[in-house]
Amino acid sequence: MQTIESLLTLNRQNNKLSIRIISPTFGHLSPEIAHQYGLTHRKPYYFFLFMLEGHTRHGVDLQQFDIKANELLFILPHQIHRLPATKEGTDYVKLGFDENCLSLLPKQYPFLVNPFNKQKIQFTPPAAARLKSIFGILLDLLSVAETDPELILAHLNSLLTEINAAYFSSDKSPADDKLSKYIRFKLFVEDNLTDHTTVNDIAEKLALNTNSLYTIVKHYSGLSPKEFITNRLILEAKRRLYYAESSIKELAYDLGFNDPEYFSRLFKKVTGQTIATFIQDLSGN
Repeated sequence: MQTIESLLTLNRQNNKLSIRIISPTFGHLSPEIAHQYGLTHRKPYYFFLFMLEGHTRHGVDLQQFDIKANELLFILPHQIHRLPATKEGTDYVKLGFDENCLSLLPKQYPFLVNPFNKQKIQFTPPAAARLKSIFGILLDLLSVAETDPELILAHLNSLLTEINAAYFSSDKSPADDKLSKYIRFKLFVEDNLTDHTTVNDIAEKLALNTNSLYTIVKHYSGLSPKEFITNRLILEAKRRLYYAESSIKELAYDLGFNDPEYFSRLFKKVTGQTIATFIQDLSGN
């Protein structure tokens, strides 16, 4: 399994914050260091790519995304990220920071739960200009390792506020009561994924009846709560199989299944493939 837990720690650009920014002319790792991390890895931190000119193509959780000018790709901790083998577009900014940075900010940003399961955000020209300005300030601040962290955090807050607004621009506000409940559901699933909590128990913990929970989850995801949880478990299985982290039996137990054979049957039911076929397709054989 290729992970990069130490990248921000060993190569951070501020003495007190694990944060790093890259542009075509700033912040690149040496080829020797970059080679250690490879093209594909599981992200242990938050990652953002904003294209200013040109285009590029990145993979997230086995899906490919084309990112063009005024578009932003964001990747959350634990997602699988595949970098392009070729050079990026002509102008871009990349930003990475860890959970500790996020915890120091003054508010929450609902888009980081990714309630609509979209990794790419498109910005209007005025919003893109504001984003470019904020990234420019962060580039300046992170060029000096001794910069006061409060200055960096203030502009990181502005950046995430802009991104959050753009994420929800064509959809309902995150303040919408039903959306807030869906976000709470999704967070609960993430935090308790391998516990296999029943839908009834989740509804009770969220102070909802099961019919209300079904209606909310179906509205935003197109799935029933049970289907949502199952799909999330199978996605996690795919992520781990991608790197052959463990045997199928170990993987089943790690994901909270008591019966590896049931896990294998469920995987085939959801994906249409046996686990063996999925692994074979990944290897290209």
